[in-house]
Amino acid sequence: MTRPAHTLSVAPMMDWTDRHCRALHRTLTRQALLYTEMVTTGAVLHGDRDRLLAYDPVEHPVALQLGGSEPADLAASARIAADLGYDEVNLNVGCPSDRVQSGRFGACLMREPHLVAACVGAMLDAVDVPITVKCRIGVDDQEPETALFDLVDRCAAAGVTNFVVHARKAWLKGLSPKENRDVPPLDYSLVHRLKRERPQLRVILNGGLTGLDQAEAERRGLDGVMLGRAAYHEPAMLGMVDRRFFGADTADVDPFQAIEAYRPYMQAQLDDGVHLAAMSRHMLGLMHGRPGARAFRRILTVESIEPGAGLEVVDRAVAAVREAEAARDARREQAA
Repeated sequence: MTRPAHTLSVAPMMDWTDRHCRALHRTLTRQALLYTEMVTTGAVLHGDRDRLLAYDPVEHPVALQLGGSEPADLAASARIAADLGYDEVNLNVGCPSDRVQSGRFGACLMREPHLVAACVGAMLDAVDVPITVKCRIGVDDQEPETALFDLVDRCAAAGVTNFVVHARKAWLKGLSPKENRDVPPLDYSLVHRLKRERPQLRVILNGGLTGLDQAEAERRGLDGVMLGRAAYHEPAMLGMVDRRFFGADTADVDPFQAIEAYRPYMQAQLDDGVHLAAMSRHMLGLMHGRPGARAFRRILTVESIEPGAGLEVVDRAVAAVREAEAARDARREQAA
């Protein structure tokens, strides 16, 4: 039986999970839930929607993550997302960047759970698509056991049933956004406790998961897991997700198959004037751990930025891996 998309999802990551990244990830997994980068309500309501919100139908299921703290603006943005066909709208209550703090959204909203509840309540009243929350376990000197449960309970009372919890505090004073992804200690046990004590809610764990084995282990007792940087830097792992996390009776997708499936998308984008580098940059980790991976990365990095670069660059990068693997196999045969 197919499990819900939240069984495994790929996190929203600024500057990374754009539409080209999501289209690549979809060649590897048909069922994982994919997220956009965070988009602010101001950008949704007043910016270039075609550039910010456009996506390819192949990306479904796909969720839009919003940043904001004005209930009316979030409701209006959610309506736009629903009209565009997004499968979910997620409210960001976890990003610790200075820009987010100055705009009064992201992790700093952990201090205002009543406001978050008002925001999600307005969004739920506005649309029929699921409204979810992605949060931290607390910020600065907050006590996580109090801050997390208070936020979740208030949002649940407003009608939210799905929570993605990044199992770290965010230190808004003294740590950079990068340091906030690594320095505060992880507390997976608190997320598991949240699920045990609120079994009626769907609880998804995020933060520090390094691969599928760890993700499978931590998923026990929870409703799902969300992978971030690990999936971006080594996207080939997503080729095993449908079988391992969704029970699909299908063969795993290897990187060569993913690239072949990605070719029509890349060509269509090239025909529309998109530069190859905008797409190939998301492929750099695809051959991680294989012979020729370094040459693969070098060819894509150096040649894709050339004017007029096309799929022949991708072909050369793939050929470098094929040649390296053939040389490895020949050495093994000789040694045998």
